[in-house]
Amino acid sequence: MGEEQPDLGLIDGLFRHQYGRLVAGLTRVFGPARIDLVEDVVQEALLRACRSWPFRGVPEHPERWLLRVARNIAVDLIRRDRLNARAEDELRGWAEHGGAMPQPELPAGGELVDDSLRMIFTCCHPLLSPEASVALTLKTLCGFGVSEIARGLLLKEATVAQRLSRAKAKLQADGVEFAMPAPNHLPARLDAVMAVLYLVFNEGYSAHRGDDLVRHELVAEAIRLTRLLLEVEQTRLPKTHALMALLLLQASRIPARLDEGGELLTLAAQDRARWDRAAIGEGFAHLQAAAQGDELTSYHVEAAIASCHAAAPSHQATDWPAILRHYDLLVTLRDAPVQWLNRAVAVAKVRGVDEGLRELDALAGRAELRGYHLLPATRGMLLWQGGAHAAAAQCFHEALGLAGTEPERQLLRRRAEACARGEAAELL
Repeated sequence: MGEEQPDLGLIDGLFRHQYGRLVAGLTRVFGPARIDLVEDVVQEALLRACRSWPFRGVPEHPERWLLRVARNIAVDLIRRDRLNARAEDELRGWAEHGGAMPQPELPAGGELVDDSLRMIFTCCHPLLSPEASVALTLKTLCGFGVSEIARGLLLKEATVAQRLSRAKAKLQADGVEFAMPAPNHLPARLDAVMAVLYLVFNEGYSAHRGDDLVRHELVAEAIRLTRLLLEVEQTRLPKTHALMALLLLQASRIPARLDEGGELLTLAAQDRARWDRAAIGEGFAHLQAAAQGDELTSYHVEAAIASCHAAAPSHQATDWPAILRHYDLLVTLRDAPVQWLNRAVAVAKVRGVDEGLRELDALAGRAELRGYHLLPATRGMLLWQGGAHAAAAQCFHEALGLAGTEPERQLLRRRAEACARGEAAELL
């Protein structure tokens, strides 16, 4: 009989819920210099679970089982490679205390720290470039593959692979410790940490691959870790409140983004009664707190845009002129191609479809947008609204070949078919 094949669905579920926590916890024991070893240990434990559980049943405490297996593999490697005794003792103690993940610590200063947050701050070490920090965190804490990171950052896979390799080598060469920086050093790393949290949230809000549009565990983790930043005096800043407001206002729409059949609903088609009003209320409270101080960040402006949508009783009542003004400011703060693409939509709403298409023409040469499905998808929507059904259908078919999730592909198919039938355009 051949070797039992792992359950791919089970692998995906385990990676979603356990990978980052196990990697962060084991990195605390082994240190950042051994991230490669930690990732190998965790992956092997997850694979063994997928080979064993379908036949023997899922254990009563799955996380404890995974930790025990990872611990045994790690101990073998420790003995083989003669790693220090402290790591072996800590791993044994960790497993003997029920296999539960360590609880957040309360250091002398009173700030709340857990392994996931410590992992992000370690990956955002000043020795690394912000670009390398982002890639390394997405790889180690979220379990993203090189291709996922490349799609999320609009980069080539070779570029991402090179950044990861150099970042790990740098951490190893300089003996960086797995620890939170001193309180007076926290603000210097905060921008990179916030950028990572926003990327993690965005991947959860609109996944780049798979059958699911939303990865709820990533959305929840980004919000949880941002809350922890607000527990610490040195990182409880207006811009942190702005990020928190943005995440909550965006997350409030998640219950209405898919219909009962799992099909993607645009902002115009969503039932706003299903939006999470508690999240909206908390988001506005954080937006008010973000208004303190003199610093204006892109998070402030994006949160203001999200607040315009949250405050509108209907899509038709949305204050699009205000949103366009916010986008005009946003692109001066962050010259990101996706923000220019979003601005083109606002231009079309305020100044008409032809103006919006001219904005898209200006973006066609941006290398970062090549292969990005929302560029042809947006052009298709504007062409459709302008009555150019054949050209719109062609754009939707182009976007269909680039989209990464099944709900997005289904929406593009529906639009292409509607164009072919000569139907009127949906609201954007």
